[in-house]
Amino acid sequence: MTTREIFETMDYGPAPESGAEALAWIGKHNRTFGHFIDGAFTAPGETFATKNPATGTELEQVSQGSTPDVEQAVNAATRAFPKWARLTCHQRAKYLYALARLLQKHARLFATLETLDNGKPIRESRDIDVPLAQRHFYYHAGLAQLRDSEAPDQAPLGVCGQIIPWNFPLLMLSWKIAPALAAGNTVVLKPAEYTSLTALLFADICREAGLPKGVVNIVTGNGATGEAIVTHPDTAKIAFTGSTAVGRRIREQTAGTGKSLTLELGGKSPYIVFEDADIDSAIEGLVDAIWFNQGQVCCAGSRLLIQEGIAEGFYTRLMARMATLRLGDPMDKCIDIGAIVDPIQHATITRLVNASDGDIHQAPVTIPDTGCFYPPTLITGLHTASPLMHEEVFGPVLVATTFRTPAEAVAIANNTRYGLAATVWTENLNLALDIAPKLVAGVVWVNATNLFDAAAPFGGMRESGFGREGGWEGLSAYLKPTAKALPAKPIPPAPAPASPEVADLDRTAKMFIGANRPAPTAATLRRIIPAKPPFSDTPASATARTSATQLKPPQPPPNGPRPPAICAPRSCITSPKTSPPAPKNSPAGSRT
Repeated sequence: MTTREIFETMDYGPAPESGAEALAWIGKHNRTFGHFIDGAFTAPGETFATKNPATGTELEQVSQGSTPDVEQAVNAATRAFPKWARLTCHQRAKYLYALARLLQKHARLFATLETLDNGKPIRESRDIDVPLAQRHFYYHAGLAQLRDSEAPDQAPLGVCGQIIPWNFPLLMLSWKIAPALAAGNTVVLKPAEYTSLTALLFADICREAGLPKGVVNIVTGNGATGEAIVTHPDTAKIAFTGSTAVGRRIREQTAGTGKSLTLELGGKSPYIVFEDADIDSAIEGLVDAIWFNQGQVCCAGSRLLIQEGIAEGFYTRLMARMATLRLGDPMDKCIDIGAIVDPIQHATITRLVNASDGDIHQAPVTIPDTGCFYPPTLITGLHTASPLMHEEVFGPVLVATTFRTPAEAVAIANNTRYGLAATVWTENLNLALDIAPKLVAGVVWVNATNLFDAAAPFGGMRESGFGREGGWEGLSAYLKPTAKALPAKPIPPAPAPASPEVADLDRTAKMFIGANRPAPTAATLRRIIPAKPPFSDTPASATARTSATQLKPPQPPPNGPRPPAICAPRSCITSPKTSPPAPKNSPAGSRT
Protein backbone atom coordinates (compact mmCIF):
# COMPACT_ATOMS: atom_id res chain seq x y z
CA MET A 1 0.00 0.00 0.00
CA THR A 2 1.40 3.37 -1.05
CA THR A 3 1.30 6.54 1.04
CA ARG A 4 -1.31 8.02 -1.30
CA GLU A 5 -3.54 4.95 -0.91
CA ILE A 6 -3.23 5.16 2.86
CA PHE A 7 -4.36 8.80 2.85
CA GLU A 8 -7.24 7.99 0.51
CA THR A 9 -8.59 5.12 2.64
CA MET A 10 -7.31 6.32 6.04
CA ASP A 11 -6.51 2.71 6.85
CA TYR A 12 -3.60 1.89 9.09
CA GLY A 13 -0.57 0.65 7.24
CA PRO A 14 1.60 -2.15 8.62
CA ALA A 15 3.95 -1.05 11.41
CA PRO A 16 5.80 -4.15 12.57
CA GLU A 17 7.99 -4.06 15.66
CA SER A 18 11.24 -5.98 15.55
CA GLY A 19 11.68 -8.85 17.97
CA ALA A 20 15.40 -9.15 17.29
CA GLU A 21 16.44 -7.75 20.68
CA ALA A 22 14.22 -10.21 22.55
CA LEU A 23 15.38 -13.15 20.46
CA ALA A 24 19.00 -12.12 21.06
CA TRP A 25 18.44 -12.16 24.82
CA ILE A 26 16.92 -15.65 24.54
CA GLY A 27 19.90 -16.73 22.48
CA LYS A 28 22.31 -15.38 25.09
CA HIS A 29 20.91 -18.02 27.43
CA ASN A 30 21.33 -20.73 24.77
CA ARG A 31 17.53 -20.85 24.41
CA THR A 32 17.34 -22.99 27.55
CA PHE A 33 16.63 -21.68 31.03
CA GLY A 34 17.09 -23.05 34.50
CA HIS A 35 15.54 -21.60 37.65
CA PHE A 36 16.68 -18.39 39.32
CA ILE A 37 17.63 -19.40 42.87
CA ASP A 38 19.85 -17.64 45.39
CA GLY A 39 20.88 -14.93 42.95
CA ALA A 40 21.91 -17.16 40.02
CA PHE A 41 20.44 -19.32 37.28
CA THR A 42 20.63 -23.04 37.92
CA ALA A 43 21.64 -25.60 35.33
CA PRO A 44 18.60 -26.63 33.24
CA GLY A 45 17.02 -29.90 34.26
CA GLU A 46 13.98 -31.50 32.69
CA THR A 47 12.59 -28.92 30.27
CA PHE A 48 9.52 -28.19 28.18
CA ALA A 49 9.05 -25.89 25.20
CA THR A 50 7.19 -22.59 25.14
CA LYS A 51 5.98 -21.25 21.82
CA ASN A 52 5.00 -18.01 20.17
CA PRO A 53 1.18 -18.30 20.02
CA ALA A 54 1.03 -16.08 16.92
CA THR A 55 3.25 -18.34 14.82
CA GLY A 56 3.49 -21.63 16.67
CA THR A 57 7.29 -21.53 16.58
CA GLU A 58 9.30 -22.58 19.61
CA LEU A 59 10.92 -19.76 21.55
CA GLU A 60 12.94 -21.61 24.20
CA GLN A 61 13.10 -24.52 26.61
CA VAL A 62 12.13 -23.85 30.24
CA SER A 63 12.95 -26.08 33.21
CA GLN A 64 10.21 -28.04 34.92
CA GLY A 65 10.44 -27.27 38.63
CA SER A 66 10.54 -30.26 40.96
CA THR A 67 10.06 -30.59 44.70
CA PRO A 68 13.87 -30.43 45.32
CA ASP A 69 14.00 -27.24 43.21
CA VAL A 70 11.25 -25.67 45.32
CA GLU A 71 13.02 -26.83 48.49
CA GLN A 72 16.23 -25.18 47.32
CA ALA A 73 14.44 -21.92 46.48
CA VAL A 74 12.55 -21.77 49.80
CA ASN A 75 15.75 -22.48 51.72
CA ALA A 76 17.51 -19.64 49.89
CA ALA A 77 14.64 -17.28 50.67
CA THR A 78 14.63 -18.40 54.30
CA ARG A 79 18.35 -17.68 54.67
CA ALA A 80 17.98 -14.25 53.05
CA PHE A 81 14.92 -13.18 55.05
CA PRO A 82 16.51 -12.11 58.39
CA LYS A 83 19.06 -9.80 56.76
CA TRP A 84 16.53 -8.36 54.30
CA ALA A 85 13.97 -7.75 57.06
CA ARG A 86 16.59 -5.94 59.20
CA LEU A 87 17.38 -3.41 56.48
CA THR A 88 16.06 0.07 57.07
CA CYS A 89 13.03 1.17 55.13
CA HIS A 90 15.19 3.57 53.14
CA GLN A 91 17.57 0.80 52.10
CA ARG A 92 14.78 -1.44 50.85
CA ALA A 93 13.21 1.54 49.05
CA LYS A 94 16.47 2.09 47.13
CA TYR A 95 16.36 -1.46 45.77
CA LEU A 96 12.75 -1.11 44.66
CA TYR A 97 13.52 2.22 43.04
CA ALA A 98 16.45 0.62 41.19
CA LEU A 99 14.17 -2.15 39.89
CA ALA A 100 11.68 0.47 38.66
CA ARG A 101 14.44 2.36 36.86
CA LEU A 102 15.71 -0.82 35.22
CA LEU A 103 12.20 -1.68 34.06
CA GLN A 104 12.17 1.71 32.36
CA LYS A 105 15.62 1.22 30.91
CA HIS A 106 14.69 -2.15 29.38
CA ALA A 107 11.07 -1.23 28.58
CA ARG A 108 11.28 -2.08 24.88
CA LEU A 109 12.91 -5.44 25.58
CA PHE A 110 10.23 -6.32 28.15
CA ALA A 111 7.41 -5.25 25.78
CA THR A 112 8.62 -7.25 22.78
CA LEU A 113 9.42 -10.30 24.90
CA GLU A 114 5.95 -10.16 26.49
CA THR A 115 4.26 -10.03 23.09
CA LEU A 116 6.34 -12.87 21.66
CA ASP A 117 5.63 -15.03 24.70
CA ASN A 118 1.97 -14.15 25.31
CA GLY A 119 0.53 -13.12 21.94
CA LYS A 120 -0.96 -9.79 23.05
CA PRO A 121 -0.60 -6.76 20.72
CA ILE A 122 2.71 -4.94 21.10
CA ARG A 123 0.98 -1.62 21.73
CA GLU A 124 -0.75 -3.10 24.78
CA SER A 125 2.51 -4.48 26.15
CA ARG A 126 4.33 -1.23 25.36
CA ASP A 127 1.67 1.26 26.50
CA ILE A 128 -0.10 -0.56 29.35
CA ASP A 129 1.63 -3.59 30.85
CA VAL A 130 5.21 -2.37 31.12
CA PRO A 131 4.43 1.23 32.26
CA LEU A 132 2.01 -0.05 34.91
CA ALA A 133 4.60 -2.55 36.16
CA GLN A 134 7.07 0.32 36.48
CA ARG A 135 4.45 2.33 38.34
CA HIS A 136 3.99 -0.46 40.89
CA PHE A 137 7.68 -0.60 41.72
CA TYR A 138 7.95 3.19 41.97
CA TYR A 139 4.88 3.38 44.18
CA HIS A 140 6.01 0.57 46.47
CA ALA A 141 9.43 2.15 46.76
CA GLY A 142 7.56 5.03 48.39
CA LEU A 143 5.59 2.67 50.60
CA ALA A 144 8.79 0.94 51.66
CA GLN A 145 10.21 4.32 52.66
CA LEU A 146 7.14 5.10 54.78
CA ARG A 147 6.41 1.65 56.17
CA ASP A 148 7.68 2.17 59.72
CA SER A 149 6.06 5.58 60.14
CA GLU A 150 2.72 4.68 58.54
CA ALA A 151 2.44 1.08 59.73
CA PRO A 152 4.13 0.95 63.14
CA ASP A 153 4.18 -2.24 65.15
CA GLN A 154 4.09 -4.28 61.93
CA ALA A 155 6.60 -6.88 60.75
CA PRO A 156 7.07 -8.90 57.55
CA LEU A 157 5.64 -12.40 57.36
CA GLY A 158 8.66 -14.29 56.03
CA VAL A 159 8.95 -16.33 52.83
CA CYS A 160 6.09 -15.61 50.41
CA GLY A 161 5.07 -18.14 47.77
CA GLN A 162 3.56 -16.41 44.75
CA ILE A 163 1.87 -17.93 41.68
CA ILE A 164 0.90 -15.75 38.70
CA PRO A 165 -1.18 -16.35 35.53
CA TRP A 166 -0.34 -16.13 31.84
CA ASN A 167 -2.60 -13.25 30.78
CA PHE A 168 -0.47 -10.44 32.32
CA PRO A 169 2.86 -12.11 33.19
CA LEU A 170 4.97 -9.03 33.95
CA LEU A 171 2.18 -6.95 35.45
CA MET A 172 1.07 -9.73 37.81
CA LEU A 173 4.71 -10.22 38.81
CA SER A 174 4.94 -6.57 39.82
CA TRP A 175 1.65 -6.80 41.74
CA LYS A 176 3.10 -9.66 43.79
CA ILE A 177 6.82 -8.94 44.20
CA ALA A 178 6.74 -5.16 44.77
CA PRO A 179 4.56 -5.17 47.95
CA ALA A 180 6.28 -8.29 49.31
CA LEU A 181 9.73 -6.70 49.07
CA ALA A 182 8.48 -3.33 50.32
CA ALA A 183 7.15 -5.01 53.46
CA GLY A 184 10.44 -6.82 54.08
CA ASN A 185 9.57 -10.34 52.88
CA THR A 186 11.49 -12.65 50.56
CA VAL A 187 9.85 -14.31 47.57
CA VAL A 188 9.59 -17.62 45.71
CA LEU A 189 7.59 -16.92 42.55
CA LYS A 190 6.27 -19.33 39.93
CA PRO A 191 5.27 -17.81 36.58
CA ALA A 192 2.68 -19.47 34.36
CA GLU A 193 3.79 -22.48 32.38
CA TYR A 194 3.02 -20.75 29.05
CA THR A 195 4.66 -17.39 29.81
CA SER A 196 7.87 -17.55 31.83
CA LEU A 197 10.17 -15.30 29.79
CA THR A 198 9.52 -11.86 31.30
CA ALA A 199 9.83 -13.33 34.81
CA LEU A 200 13.25 -14.72 33.86
CA LEU A 201 14.23 -11.36 32.35
CA PHE A 202 13.14 -9.73 35.62
CA ALA A 203 15.52 -12.12 37.41
CA ASP A 204 18.29 -10.72 35.22
CA ILE A 205 17.55 -7.13 36.29
CA CYS A 206 17.43 -8.24 39.94
CA ARG A 207 21.09 -9.13 39.56
CA GLU A 208 21.74 -5.86 37.74
CA ALA A 209 20.12 -3.93 40.61
CA GLY A 210 22.36 -5.72 43.14
CA LEU A 211 19.43 -7.26 44.99
CA PRO A 212 20.78 -9.50 47.80
CA LYS A 213 20.92 -13.19 46.93
CA GLY A 214 17.86 -15.20 47.84
CA VAL A 215 15.49 -12.23 48.19
CA VAL A 216 13.79 -13.04 44.87
CA ASN A 217 13.69 -16.63 43.58
CA ILE A 218 11.87 -17.74 40.43
CA VAL A 219 11.00 -21.39 39.82
CA THR A 220 9.35 -22.28 36.50
CA GLY A 221 7.08 -25.23 35.87
CA ASN A 222 3.51 -26.47 35.72
CA GLY A 223 0.83 -26.86 38.38
CA ALA A 224 2.80 -29.48 40.30
CA THR A 225 5.52 -26.88 40.91
CA GLY A 226 2.96 -24.42 42.25
CA GLU A 227 1.50 -27.08 44.53
CA ALA A 228 4.96 -27.77 45.96
CA ILE A 229 5.28 -24.06 46.82
CA VAL A 230 1.81 -23.93 48.39
CA THR A 231 2.35 -27.00 50.57
CA HIS A 232 5.92 -26.23 51.64
CA PRO A 233 5.93 -25.84 55.43
CA ASP A 234 8.29 -22.83 55.39
CA THR A 235 6.19 -20.53 53.19
CA ALA A 236 4.42 -18.03 55.45
CA LYS A 237 2.08 -16.57 52.81
CA ILE A 238 0.59 -17.67 49.51
CA ALA A 239 -0.56 -15.14 46.90
CA PHE A 240 -2.33 -16.59 43.87
CA THR A 241 -3.93 -15.14 40.75
CA GLY A 242 -5.65 -17.58 38.44
CA SER A 243 -8.72 -19.75 38.02
CA THR A 244 -11.38 -20.20 40.66
CA ALA A 245 -10.98 -23.99 40.63
CA VAL A 246 -7.26 -23.80 41.44
CA GLY A 247 -7.89 -21.09 44.03
CA ARG A 248 -10.41 -23.33 45.77
CA ARG A 249 -7.81 -26.13 45.85
CA ILE A 250 -5.16 -23.80 47.30
CA ARG A 251 -7.54 -22.70 50.03
CA GLU A 252 -8.12 -26.33 50.97
CA GLN A 253 -4.38 -27.00 51.09
CA THR A 254 -3.60 -23.98 53.27
CA ALA A 255 -6.54 -24.39 55.66
CA GLY A 256 -5.32 -24.99 59.20
CA THR A 257 -1.65 -24.32 58.37
CA GLY A 258 -1.56 -20.76 59.71
CA LYS A 259 -0.42 -19.38 56.33
CA SER A 260 -1.69 -16.05 55.11
CA LEU A 261 -3.57 -16.29 51.83
CA THR A 262 -4.80 -13.87 49.19
CA LEU A 263 -6.65 -15.01 46.06
CA GLU A 264 -7.54 -13.06 42.91
CA LEU A 265 -9.65 -15.42 40.82
CA GLY A 266 -12.05 -15.43 37.88
CA GLY A 267 -14.91 -13.16 36.99
CA LYS A 268 -17.97 -12.64 34.81
CA SER A 269 -18.19 -8.89 35.13
CA PRO A 270 -21.36 -7.01 34.08
CA TYR A 271 -21.18 -4.06 31.71
CA ILE A 272 -24.41 -2.11 32.32
CA VAL A 273 -25.55 0.49 29.77
CA PHE A 274 -28.58 2.65 30.58
CA GLU A 275 -30.65 4.34 27.88
CA ASP A 276 -29.35 7.81 28.80
CA ALA A 277 -25.69 6.80 28.32
CA ASP A 278 -23.35 8.31 25.76
CA ILE A 279 -23.67 5.42 23.30
CA ASP A 280 -20.50 6.08 21.29
CA SER A 281 -18.41 6.31 24.45
CA ALA A 282 -20.06 3.19 25.87
CA ILE A 283 -19.21 1.23 22.72
CA GLU A 284 -15.58 2.35 22.79
CA GLY A 285 -15.41 1.45 26.45
CA LEU A 286 -16.91 -1.95 25.66
CA VAL A 287 -14.24 -2.62 23.04
CA ASP A 288 -11.64 -2.00 25.73
CA ALA A 289 -13.57 -4.00 28.33
CA ILE A 290 -13.93 -7.27 26.41
CA TRP A 291 -11.50 -7.27 23.48
CA PHE A 292 -8.51 -5.86 25.31
CA ASN A 293 -5.87 -8.63 25.56
CA GLN A 294 -8.18 -10.87 23.48
CA GLY A 295 -10.65 -10.96 26.37
CA GLN A 296 -8.14 -12.84 28.50
CA VAL A 297 -8.74 -10.57 31.49
CA CYS A 298 -10.17 -11.63 34.85
CA CYS A 299 -12.21 -8.44 35.15
CA ALA A 300 -13.26 -8.28 31.48
CA GLY A 301 -16.72 -6.80 30.93
CA SER A 302 -17.90 -10.01 29.34
CA ARG A 303 -21.64 -9.62 30.21
CA LEU A 304 -23.35 -6.75 28.40
CA LEU A 305 -26.58 -5.67 30.10
CA ILE A 306 -28.31 -3.15 27.85
CA GLN A 307 -31.56 -1.30 28.61
CA GLU A 308 -34.30 -2.67 26.41
CA GLY A 309 -35.26 0.60 24.71
CA ILE A 310 -31.85 1.08 23.07
CA ALA A 311 -30.79 -2.55 22.66
CA GLU A 312 -31.35 -2.99 18.91
CA GLY A 313 -29.64 0.25 17.96
CA PHE A 314 -26.78 -0.44 20.33
CA TYR A 315 -26.23 -3.91 18.85
CA THR A 316 -26.20 -2.48 15.31
CA ARG A 317 -23.60 0.15 16.15
CA LEU A 318 -21.54 -2.33 18.13
CA MET A 319 -21.42 -4.77 15.20
CA ALA A 320 -20.32 -1.94 12.91
CA ARG A 321 -17.49 -1.14 15.36
CA MET A 322 -16.51 -4.81 15.53
CA ALA A 323 -16.04 -4.82 11.76
CA THR A 324 -13.29 -2.21 12.09
CA LEU A 325 -11.20 -4.18 14.59
CA ARG A 326 -7.88 -5.38 13.20
CA LEU A 327 -6.72 -8.92 13.99
CA GLY A 328 -3.30 -10.26 13.09
CA ASP A 329 0.39 -10.38 13.96
CA PRO A 330 0.63 -8.97 17.51
CA MET A 331 4.08 -7.52 16.75
CA ASP A 332 2.36 -5.12 14.32
CA LYS A 333 1.64 -1.84 16.12
CA CYS A 334 -1.62 -1.27 14.19
CA ILE A 335 -3.21 -4.52 15.38
CA ASP A 336 -6.12 -4.45 17.88
CA ILE A 337 -6.43 -8.16 18.65
CA GLY A 338 -3.57 -10.63 18.86
CA ALA A 339 -3.34 -14.35 19.46
CA ILE A 340 -4.88 -16.62 22.09
CA VAL A 341 -2.16 -17.82 24.44
CA ASP A 342 -2.30 -21.55 23.61
CA PRO A 343 -4.20 -24.07 21.43
CA ILE A 344 -5.78 -25.55 24.57
CA GLN A 345 -7.35 -22.20 25.48
CA HIS A 346 -8.40 -21.69 21.85
CA ALA A 347 -10.19 -25.05 21.87
CA THR A 348 -11.96 -24.18 25.12
CA ILE A 349 -13.28 -20.89 23.69
CA THR A 350 -14.45 -22.63 20.51
CA ARG A 351 -16.28 -25.34 22.47
CA LEU A 352 -18.12 -22.86 24.71
CA VAL A 353 -19.23 -20.65 21.81
CA ASN A 354 -20.41 -23.56 19.67
CA ALA A 355 -22.56 -24.82 22.56
CA SER A 356 -24.28 -21.44 23.01
CA ASP A 357 -28.05 -21.11 22.70
CA GLY A 358 -27.92 -17.49 21.52
CA ASP A 359 -27.47 -15.61 18.25
CA ILE A 360 -23.75 -15.59 17.39
CA HIS A 361 -22.20 -12.71 15.47
CA GLN A 362 -18.48 -12.72 14.69
CA ALA A 363 -16.51 -9.80 13.26
CA PRO A 364 -15.69 -10.15 9.54
CA VAL A 365 -11.93 -10.34 10.07
CA THR A 366 -9.33 -12.36 8.24
CA ILE A 367 -7.87 -15.14 10.38
CA PRO A 368 -4.15 -15.79 9.76
CA ASP A 369 -3.26 -19.25 8.48
CA THR A 370 -0.98 -19.99 11.45
CA GLY A 371 -1.28 -19.25 15.14
CA CYS A 372 -4.07 -19.25 17.74
CA PHE A 373 -6.45 -16.53 16.59
CA TYR A 374 -10.14 -16.18 17.42
CA PRO A 375 -12.42 -13.47 15.98
CA PRO A 376 -14.25 -10.93 18.19
CA THR A 377 -17.62 -12.48 18.98
CA LEU A 378 -20.98 -11.12 20.17
CA ILE A 379 -23.74 -13.46 21.36
CA THR A 380 -27.21 -11.93 21.85
CA GLY A 381 -30.64 -13.29 22.71
CA LEU A 382 -29.47 -15.02 25.89
CA HIS A 383 -31.57 -15.42 29.00
CA THR A 384 -30.23 -15.16 32.52
CA ALA A 385 -29.98 -18.94 32.93
CA SER A 386 -27.90 -19.45 29.78
CA PRO A 387 -24.58 -21.17 30.54
CA LEU A 388 -22.52 -18.43 28.90
CA MET A 389 -24.12 -15.85 31.20
CA HIS A 390 -22.40 -17.62 34.08
CA GLU A 391 -19.33 -19.41 32.72
CA GLU A 392 -16.07 -17.50 32.31
CA VAL A 393 -15.01 -17.90 28.67
CA PHE A 394 -11.70 -16.02 29.04
CA GLY A 395 -11.59 -15.08 25.40
CA PRO A 396 -12.86 -12.37 22.97
CA VAL A 397 -16.50 -13.36 23.50
CA LEU A 398 -19.19 -10.91 24.66
CA VAL A 399 -22.59 -12.19 25.78
CA ALA A 400 -25.56 -9.84 25.99
CA THR A 401 -29.04 -9.58 27.44
CA THR A 402 -31.48 -6.77 28.18
CA PHE A 403 -33.18 -5.23 31.20
CA ARG A 404 -36.00 -2.75 31.73
CA THR A 405 -35.53 -1.10 35.14
CA PRO A 406 -32.50 -0.26 37.29
CA ALA A 407 -33.65 -2.81 39.87
CA GLU A 408 -33.72 -5.52 37.22
CA ALA A 409 -30.24 -4.50 36.03
CA VAL A 410 -28.88 -4.92 39.55
CA ALA A 411 -30.59 -8.30 39.93
CA ILE A 412 -29.16 -9.63 36.66
CA ALA A 413 -25.70 -8.19 37.37
CA ASN A 414 -25.56 -9.88 40.77
CA ASN A 415 -26.89 -13.19 39.42
CA THR A 416 -23.43 -14.75 39.32
CA ARG A 417 -21.09 -16.58 41.63
CA TYR A 418 -18.34 -14.08 40.84
CA GLY A 419 -17.79 -10.55 42.10
CA LEU A 420 -14.61 -9.03 40.68
CA ALA A 421 -15.61 -5.89 38.75
CA ALA A 422 -18.55 -4.06 37.17
CA THR A 423 -19.08 -1.10 34.85
CA VAL A 424 -21.99 1.38 34.76
CA TRP A 425 -22.65 3.75 31.85
CA THR A 426 -25.13 6.57 32.39
CA GLU A 427 -25.26 10.36 32.17
CA ASN A 428 -27.34 10.48 35.35
CA LEU A 429 -24.95 10.81 38.28
CA ASN A 430 -27.67 10.09 40.82
CA LEU A 431 -28.50 6.84 39.04
CA ALA A 432 -24.83 5.83 38.99
CA LEU A 433 -24.42 6.56 42.70
CA ASP A 434 -27.55 4.55 43.44
CA ILE A 435 -26.58 1.52 41.33
CA ALA A 436 -22.85 1.23 42.13
CA PRO A 437 -23.17 0.34 45.86
CA LYS A 438 -25.76 -2.32 45.07
CA LEU A 439 -23.45 -4.26 42.74
CA VAL A 440 -21.59 -7.13 44.38
CA ALA A 441 -18.14 -6.40 42.97
CA GLY A 442 -14.72 -5.52 44.29
CA VAL A 443 -14.45 -2.51 41.96
CA VAL A 444 -17.11 -0.55 40.06
CA TRP A 445 -16.19 1.77 37.19
CA VAL A 446 -18.56 4.55 36.12
CA ASN A 447 -18.39 5.68 32.48
CA ALA A 448 -14.98 4.00 32.19
CA THR A 449 -13.41 0.58 32.37
CA ASN A 450 -10.10 -1.12 33.18
CA LEU A 451 -8.76 1.78 35.23
CA PHE A 452 -5.84 0.55 37.33
CA ASP A 453 -3.33 2.31 39.51
CA ALA A 454 -0.78 1.05 42.01
CA ALA A 455 -2.34 3.20 44.73
CA ALA A 456 -5.83 1.74 44.22
CA PRO A 457 -6.55 -1.62 45.89
CA PHE A 458 -7.93 -4.27 43.55
CA GLY A 459 -9.61 -7.56 44.42
CA GLY A 460 -12.81 -9.55 44.34
CA MET A 461 -15.74 -10.90 46.31
CA ARG A 462 -17.57 -14.22 46.32
CA GLU A 463 -15.74 -16.77 44.13
CA SER A 464 -13.56 -14.03 42.65
CA GLY A 465 -11.34 -14.34 45.71
CA PHE A 466 -10.46 -12.25 48.73
CA GLY A 467 -7.71 -9.84 49.73
CA ARG A 468 -6.52 -6.76 47.87
CA GLU A 469 -3.49 -5.92 45.73
CA GLY A 470 -2.24 -2.36 45.44
CA GLY A 471 -2.26 0.56 47.86
CA TRP A 472 -1.80 0.30 51.60
CA GLU A 473 -4.42 -2.45 51.67
CA GLY A 474 -2.23 -4.58 49.43
CA LEU A 475 0.88 -3.92 51.51
CA SER A 476 -0.91 -4.84 54.74
CA ALA A 477 -1.44 -8.36 53.36
CA TYR A 478 2.33 -8.86 53.67
CA LEU A 479 2.60 -7.62 57.26
CA LYS A 480 1.66 -8.96 60.68
CA PRO A 481 1.29 -7.15 64.03
CA THR A 482 4.24 -7.31 66.39
CA ALA A 483 2.38 -6.23 69.53
CA LYS A 484 1.86 -9.07 71.98
CA ALA A 485 -1.48 -9.56 73.67
CA LEU A 486 -1.50 -8.83 77.39
CA PRO A 487 -2.23 -11.85 79.59
CA ALA A 488 -5.85 -11.98 80.64
CA LYS A 489 -6.51 -11.57 84.35
CA PRO A 490 -8.55 -14.36 85.90
CA ILE A 491 -12.14 -13.44 86.59
CA PRO A 492 -13.48 -14.82 89.87
CA PRO A 493 -16.67 -16.84 89.50
CA ALA A 494 -19.90 -15.16 90.47
CA PRO A 495 -21.22 -16.29 93.87
CA ALA A 496 -24.22 -18.57 93.91
CA PRO A 497 -27.52 -16.78 94.61
CA ALA A 498 -29.01 -17.19 98.07
CA SER A 499 -32.23 -18.48 96.58
CA PRO A 500 -32.22 -20.38 93.25
CA GLU A 501 -35.86 -19.52 92.63
CA VAL A 502 -36.61 -16.27 90.77
CA ALA A 503 -40.17 -15.05 90.76
CA ASP A 504 -41.90 -13.95 87.55
CA LEU A 505 -39.05 -15.15 85.30
CA ASP A 506 -40.02 -15.49 81.64
CA ARG A 507 -38.31 -18.68 80.50
CA THR A 508 -39.55 -18.46 76.91
CA ALA A 509 -36.62 -18.59 74.43
CA LYS A 510 -37.03 -15.82 71.87
CA MET A 511 -35.55 -15.53 68.39
CA PHE A 512 -33.37 -12.60 67.37
CA ILE A 513 -34.29 -11.35 63.88
CA GLY A 514 -33.39 -8.02 62.33
CA ALA A 515 -32.13 -6.52 65.61
CA ASN A 516 -35.51 -7.34 67.22
CA ARG A 517 -36.87 -10.09 69.43
CA PRO A 518 -40.30 -10.92 67.97
CA ALA A 519 -42.90 -12.07 70.46
CA PRO A 520 -43.53 -15.82 70.34
CA THR A 521 -46.80 -17.09 68.91
CA ALA A 522 -48.58 -20.38 69.10
CA ALA A 523 -47.18 -21.25 65.68
CA THR A 524 -43.57 -20.76 66.78
CA LEU A 525 -43.71 -22.40 70.21
CA ARG A 526 -43.18 -26.05 70.98
CA ARG A 527 -43.20 -27.93 74.23
CA ILE A 528 -39.85 -29.19 75.55
CA ILE A 529 -40.13 -32.55 77.32
CA PRO A 530 -37.29 -33.32 79.75
CA ALA A 531 -35.10 -36.33 79.15
CA LYS A 532 -36.15 -37.68 82.56
CA PRO A 533 -39.66 -37.40 84.04
CA PRO A 534 -39.82 -34.27 86.20
CA PHE A 535 -42.12 -35.95 88.75
CA SER A 536 -41.77 -39.05 90.84
CA ASP A 537 -44.60 -41.37 91.96
CA THR A 538 -45.00 -39.73 95.34
CA PRO A 539 -48.19 -38.22 96.69
CA ALA A 540 -46.60 -34.74 96.54
CA SER A 541 -45.61 -35.13 92.93
CA ALA A 542 -49.07 -36.35 92.04
CA THR A 543 -50.42 -32.97 93.10
CA ALA A 544 -47.78 -31.23 90.97
CA ARG A 545 -48.66 -33.46 88.05
CA THR A 546 -52.27 -32.56 88.40
CA SER A 547 -51.41 -28.84 88.48
CA ALA A 548 -49.34 -29.16 85.34
CA THR A 549 -52.15 -31.02 83.61
CA GLN A 550 -54.56 -28.23 84.44
CA LEU A 551 -52.41 -25.85 82.41
CA LYS A 552 -53.35 -27.68 79.22
CA PRO A 553 -55.22 -25.25 76.96
CA PRO A 554 -58.71 -26.09 75.81
CA GLN A 555 -58.97 -27.99 72.51
CA PRO A 556 -60.07 -25.79 69.61
CA PRO A 557 -63.28 -26.54 67.71
CA PRO A 558 -62.77 -28.40 64.41
CA ASN A 559 -62.81 -25.25 62.28
CA GLY A 560 -62.15 -22.64 64.89
CA PRO A 561 -59.03 -20.55 65.59
CA ARG A 562 -56.13 -21.96 67.57
CA PRO A 563 -56.05 -20.78 71.20
CA PRO A 564 -52.99 -18.86 72.40
CA ALA A 565 -50.10 -20.75 73.92
CA ILE A 566 -49.77 -20.95 77.68
CA CYS A 567 -46.24 -20.59 79.03
CA ALA A 568 -45.66 -22.54 82.22
CA PRO A 569 -42.73 -21.72 84.53
CA ARG A 570 -40.70 -24.70 83.27
CA SER A 571 -42.08 -25.37 79.79
CA CYS A 572 -44.19 -23.85 77.04
CA ILE A 573 -47.30 -25.83 76.16
CA THR A 574 -49.18 -25.44 72.91
CA SER A 575 -52.09 -27.34 71.52
CA PRO A 576 -50.44 -29.80 69.10
CA LYS A 577 -52.55 -31.73 66.69
CA THR A 578 -51.32 -35.02 68.15
CA SER A 579 -50.31 -35.80 71.68
CA PRO A 580 -46.56 -36.13 72.29
CA PRO A 581 -45.24 -39.54 73.37
CA ALA A 582 -45.55 -40.23 77.09
CA PRO A 583 -42.29 -39.98 79.05
CA LYS A 584 -40.64 -43.13 80.25
CA ASN A 585 -41.78 -44.49 83.64
CA SER A 586 -45.11 -42.61 83.45
CA PRO A 587 -48.51 -44.29 83.40
CA ALA A 588 -49.78 -45.11 79.94
CA GLY A 589 -51.88 -42.38 78.48
CA SER A 590 -50.92 -39.78 81.09
CA ARG A 591 -49.50 -36.34 80.10
CA THR A 592 -46.84 -34.45 81.96
